[in-house]
Amino acid sequence: MSQETSTALKTTPLYTVHKELGAKLVPFAGWHMPIQYQGIIQEHLCVRNGVGIFDVSHMGEIDIRGKESGKFLQKLVTNDIEKMSDHSILYTVMCYEDGGVVDDLLVHRFSEDHYFLCVNAANCAKDYEWVRKIAQPYDVKVQDISQETAQLAIQGKDAEKLLQKMFDVPLNDLRYYHFKKGKIHKNDCIISRTGYTGEDGFEIYIDSSLAEPVFREILEAGKPFNIQPIGLAARDTLRLEMGYALYGNDITAETSPLEAGLGWVVKLQKEDFIGKESLKNQKEAGLKRKLVGIKLLERGIPRPHYPVFSGDRPVGELTSGTFSPSLNMGIGLCYVSPEHAKVGSRLSVGIRNKQVPAEIVKPPFVVSGVKK
Repeated sequence: MSQETSTALKTTPLYTVHKELGAKLVPFAGWHMPIQYQGIIQEHLCVRNGVGIFDVSHMGEIDIRGKESGKFLQKLVTNDIEKMSDHSILYTVMCYEDGGVVDDLLVHRFSEDHYFLCVNAANCAKDYEWVRKIAQPYDVKVQDISQETAQLAIQGKDAEKLLQKMFDVPLNDLRYYHFKKGKIHKNDCIISRTGYTGEDGFEIYIDSSLAEPVFREILEAGKPFNIQPIGLAARDTLRLEMGYALYGNDITAETSPLEAGLGWVVKLQKEDFIGKESLKNQKEAGLKRKLVGIKLLERGIPRPHYPVFSGDRPVGELTSGTFSPSLNMGIGLCYVSPEHAKVGSRLSVGIRNKQVPAEIVKPPFVVSGVKK
């Protein structure tokens, strides 16, 4: 990586802390981010068995205010905004008119005239421009608050016990996909029961200037729980074990949410939303491909873009792939035609000029530990 490239990368408010903790820092979505600290497998199992903390301040946040906020968001996203209540969170996607995915995101509702969106880091600028464009006819104010907002994710079965020692509001009654306003050591923040790991956990949105002291306080308070800082590599293996889609890999502008197994967030009964007609036509015509889980039946590590075969015939390629620390085997996601998408179908993955036997499975690959 050239010096010019290095200096062009953005850094989160925790960059100095990551270096202090010995993180391996790499370019990711235009940011200098920690890929690992102690090691991927160790960090992965730390979250599965206890608790870990992630810096996800590279994610984007977009604030939506105004009397037509709900009406605007109902047009913008595929899921049903009207079913939301105050302090609830909705997972959804934004689509182009042709049904391709702009991004997947979380919608947080404060009130009927105030929401905020959490979007993917790589898409932040693109999403903001898209949201502003669609918002033009509506009485709403759209503001990118990413720079002044830091986000920390505390994930694992011990997350509640750890954070309750630090928060001024009860967390045991905070339901999955809901959030509260609270204070962590006298610092105002928003805490949500969400995450990208398949474990119980929380995501904290806080002013960027407070990110470093709060991060350090959580690490200190988490010592009795053997907390570790967790890098992006383990974040990826954790999400893949759950079969969660990653934008840029499993969903893109060239894929539809129906193909990606996200039909549950596409409410075609809604009066109107961007991409509705294309998605409706696609569903009626029948899907030509589906995103499915695949596990190797012999040793090997699958990677994105590795070919998938039925016999000697290529029938797809991996969009995500990794070694699963929980299962001690190779797993991945891939698009294949419906005839090959049935659970139990035997295929193979091309790895270094060898076809490794594989089987189609229904994600998640491991049992979810989220508190619903």
